[in-house]
Amino acid sequence: MSVAWTLPTPVGVREVENDWITAPDGVRLAVQLWMPETDAPCPVVLEAIPYRKRDSTRGYSRFWGRRLAQHGVAYARLDCRGSGDSGGLLVDEYLPVEQEDNAAAIAWLAAQPWCNGAVGMRGVSWGGFATLQAAALQPPALKAIMSFCASDRRYTDDAHYVGGSFALTGLKWATSFKLVMAGPPDPAIFGPDWERAWMDRLEAAPPIAAQWLAHQREDDFWRQGSVGFAPERIACPTYLVGGWADPYNETIPRLLQSLSVPSKALIGPWGHGYPAPASPGPGLAWEHEEAAWWRHWLAGEDTGIMQGPRVLAYLPEQAPAQADGGSIPGRWIAAPDWPPATEPLTLRLSHEGLGQEAGKGVVEIGGEVVGLQTPEWCPFSGPQYAQEQSPDDARALVFDIGPLEAALEILGTPVVRLHIAADRPVAKLAARLCEVDADGRSWLVTYGVLNLTHRASHAQPDRLTPGVFYDVALPLYVTARRLAAGARLRLALSEGLWPLLWPSPEPVRLSIDLALSTLTLPVRRSDAREPTFPIPLVEVPPGRSDIEMRRANAGGRASFREVAPASRAVIRDTETTVERSGPDVEAEMRADDPTSCRWRVRQGVGYARGDWDCALEAEVEITASATAFQVRERLVARRRGAEVFCREHASAIPRELM
Repeated sequence: MSVAWTLPTPVGVREVENDWITAPDGVRLAVQLWMPETDAPCPVVLEAIPYRKRDSTRGYSRFWGRRLAQHGVAYARLDCRGSGDSGGLLVDEYLPVEQEDNAAAIAWLAAQPWCNGAVGMRGVSWGGFATLQAAALQPPALKAIMSFCASDRRYTDDAHYVGGSFALTGLKWATSFKLVMAGPPDPAIFGPDWERAWMDRLEAAPPIAAQWLAHQREDDFWRQGSVGFAPERIACPTYLVGGWADPYNETIPRLLQSLSVPSKALIGPWGHGYPAPASPGPGLAWEHEEAAWWRHWLAGEDTGIMQGPRVLAYLPEQAPAQADGGSIPGRWIAAPDWPPATEPLTLRLSHEGLGQEAGKGVVEIGGEVVGLQTPEWCPFSGPQYAQEQSPDDARALVFDIGPLEAALEILGTPVVRLHIAADRPVAKLAARLCEVDADGRSWLVTYGVLNLTHRASHAQPDRLTPGVFYDVALPLYVTARRLAAGARLRLALSEGLWPLLWPSPEPVRLSIDLALSTLTLPVRRSDAREPTFPIPLVEVPPGRSDIEMRRANAGGRASFREVAPASRAVIRDTETTVERSGPDVEAEMRADDPTSCRWRVRQGVGYARGDWDCALEAEVEITASATAFQVRERLVARRRGAEVFCREHASAIPRELM
């Protein structure tokens, strides 16, 4: 920032536990408010998510509500319809009715006597999606947005499908989301009809995993709510925030290149969450940046927020797993725009590894289960980050270069281009880019996966002709990394990553023509800018997660177990106890028979305060033949320990080149 701006002197904060907003169809929406204790009207920022403002996210909402309000920006936390204490039913993600609700909430907030008529919207993950979608509707009072860890393209860059293949993360999310859709309202807010509303939610909760698996292509189901197909509809200033340990970053380069409104982006080292608190670190004193953004665009104050670099990014020197939950060494860099100042470095694949000379002949991949070191698409804690990759490298086709004579800085999207054939009509390709240190340990830099039947289109996949070679370009996830001098760079190729992705229906052998296969790296130019970083840093001490991971891959059988510890939290000011179990994940498969694959996820939650004692358990299991998925989903509800609801859905869904 070129303008010397400091946070205003904090003021008192007034909290409103609940107020009601009436949706266009008459449904009551529950909102919690934090407002600065000032005489003058103030702007307000809305966050709309389905994760229960009164209990599950109460601490989070209060943290941001108080911090924004004390700096002159009110904060409104809305429960999406059918969740928490709002009326109505929640039966899927990001439905048009939810988007209309958020537009109505923006209008309601702008009309309040304490508001100056200017509304912003913010949110992480679901809240970030909702923020982008609200901006695309262009409600008149929405003057600026800030979206964290969200996507503008639901099929390619959300939790369900990865590279055109169904993801284990999608099954975990289906189990979690079932508990969100079926959770009980709090009678202290909702009123005496809470139990009837709870039963309505239980009855309405759909077999959501089967619902998502019924749409295996990028059809209208996924295009709805994907603002990247019409980014010109976003007409207000936009701040995009992400973290290198989070795959939702793919949205940031796309929108930076397509938005015509004032925009900024910041990508730190952290995972799927806010820059404060952040993991891995370093984190940022983020309230300073938010207050500057909102007061600039919602209150007309010259905070200098738009006078610095358009893009700020952290350049890590390690993988998240190496930091052990603490801060990753590195430095902040800047770019005036996207793509940043880089030069392409193209390396050719050969029997000797990666280099300047093209290889000769054809090499083959297949027969091994690869991927147990990278089981989670969207990691939230240390055990879920991609671990040391050597066990998977040993089962993959590997190409190395190095040791590097000097440090190499990568910033952008590496691309693998292969002349490739498969011996089956449905096959996958996975590419991992790794840094191999002096001790021979292999650490993930980035990766990419592709269902090869989706090589030309996610909307219109096309089966492979066995034995025919195709030219395939596989962009890896956008990344930043400073590779140390003396390290080696490794490209590891495999047919799939398991259990990250559901396997192909038959065992597959891939053939790669070395003469026509390359890896292109975006190498940061040595004359690129080094910024004076405007946001105070917050170091993150090493943390510890009790998630337990068990991996086995021997004798032609692979298995994976993830066990999350049970938790119990007491919310003192409401005297509410929240208990959670899971998600607990089980996955197993034989290498010679992909139809032996089985995934199962279980999760539970309970809410209790006096006579209000409700518990939910959800379980989803998926198996498949070569032609169809079988999905079993179970939901159980209990009150004071007695079962009040139990339903199981069994679905058979044809595989569509999946």
